[in-house]
Amino acid sequence: MWPFSKKGPSGFSSSSTAEQVTHGVDGTGLTAIVTGASSGIGTETTRVLALRGVHVVMGVRNMIAAKDVRETILKEIPSAKVDAMELDLSSTESVKKFASEFKSSGLPLNILINNAGIMACPFKLSKDNIEMQFATNHLGHFLLTNLLLDTMKKTTLESKKQGRIVIVSSEAHRFSYPEGIRFDKINDQSSYNNWRAYGQSKLANILHANELTRRLKEDGVDITANSLHPGMIATNLFLLWLFFCFIYAGLVNVIGRLVLKNVQQGAATTCYVALHPQVKGISGKYFSDSNVAMTTSQGSDADLAKKLWDFSMNLIK
Repeated sequence: MWPFSKKGPSGFSSSSTAEQVTHGVDGTGLTAIVTGASSGIGTETTRVLALRGVHVVMGVRNMIAAKDVRETILKEIPSAKVDAMELDLSSTESVKKFASEFKSSGLPLNILINNAGIMACPFKLSKDNIEMQFATNHLGHFLLTNLLLDTMKKTTLESKKQGRIVIVSSEAHRFSYPEGIRFDKINDQSSYNNWRAYGQSKLANILHANELTRRLKEDGVDITANSLHPGMIATNLFLLWLFFCFIYAGLVNVIGRLVLKNVQQGAATTCYVALHPQVKGISGKYFSDSNVAMTTSQGSDADLAKKLWDFSMNLIK
């Protein structure tokens, strides 16, 4: 990261790590679901939440990888409460099965972190015949949130603690299609652009949080919903993309050290929004570097958010 990263109003910056932004926060008694927790910032989010006493349920496709993550965390934090449940967000059947099994477990749910995602994939349809990035990054999380909302409401009422829904978006939302969401062309392969489609799915994450906030406030429910940009993370996928952009591995390594976050920094904003007392009562906002940030005009378009909600509801019926 840049060596001179400036702290924002929260007291944190792009260089802050997940452990730093949650220092002194006691999450004992809280239960969280983290999707996509078997790698990257999902794993670090799980580790740091567990370190702060939160009981974390990992929603993952790869149960073998999840087992390794759990064992690694338990070696570091013997008292950690970490479980794993199978979840494929591109499949409505899998999402419904996960939600049903979680509710059957009788566990409370204080925090839902919609973290999992895929990036800039070639055109492909999900099992439900929805473009894969839109299906995985937005629709699966939209359905999961809807199915678990009653559990969160019940937990909030019984625990007297505010529930938090955290949706991981990306600055790529700024590079969505000109119309924002291509409702009539989502499954149109002839007009498909993998990066634009990725941006569209990330814009959908922000709009989902915004419209969910409006509905929760209407219902008088003490649950917040916020979206965030984790930063450019030095993952293998992103470095591979940089490699093809610059066609020079040495330059990639230099750029990676200077402008990309490591995983510990990449998970910071997620953990901040999920746990920090400063975020209590804040809803419908977009965060970056553990501070409230500005989104685009499309990202704050209430009419577009309502249209996306109705469109998504029709898809999951």
